[in-house]
Amino acid sequence: MMGDMQRCSWCGEDEQYQAYHDEEWGVPVYDDLKLFEMLNLEGAQAGLSWITVLRKREHYRKVFDGFDPEKIAKYTQVKREKLLADAGIIRNKLKVNAFIVNAQLYLEMQERALRGEGPTFSEFLWSFVNGTPKINHPKTMADVPATTAESDALSKALKKLGFKFTGSTICYAFMQACGMVNDHAVDCFRYGK
Repeated sequence: MMGDMQRCSWCGEDEQYQAYHDEEWGVPVYDDLKLFEMLNLEGAQAGLSWITVLRKREHYRKVFDGFDPEKIAKYTQVKREKLLADAGIIRNKLKVNAFIVNAQLYLEMQERALRGEGPTFSEFLWSFVNGTPKINHPKTMADVPATTAESDALSKALKKLGFKFTGSTICYAFMQACGMVNDHAVDCFRYGK
């Protein structure tokens, strides 16, 4: 039974949170578009709890055109205003604008990669953990840091490129979510999987 498994304490008793923990959190993601979506959603979380964003994720996918960077990069002022009026997302002007800026920068990076002038978005992100997940061994969530040297470096590099809402704490949460680091507690059933 799903509720009887030993899990990381942060997901509590909420079924949606438990499903996210059990099926997604910490699973390595290499797909460029999925990484783009997750980086933006982690940025939307800034100052809030992840469950707030998780509950709105499907609506985000709907109103942000499935996180298609080609479409997001071309959003007009009218589209921005429509998004800011949508109660189904976090209505923060800076966060909505960040999605658009990040989409434009993502496309530039992918174009350079196609020309052989740099890494893809995924290759760039994964380079901060040398292309392979970093396995940690936390006994409790108190053993899990908010930032690391790797998240500091990733944050600095993303900001240098112009990406928005990519502070070190956001970057570390992103790295955990996308499996660049494994921070499942050692007594969690997902640890070591």
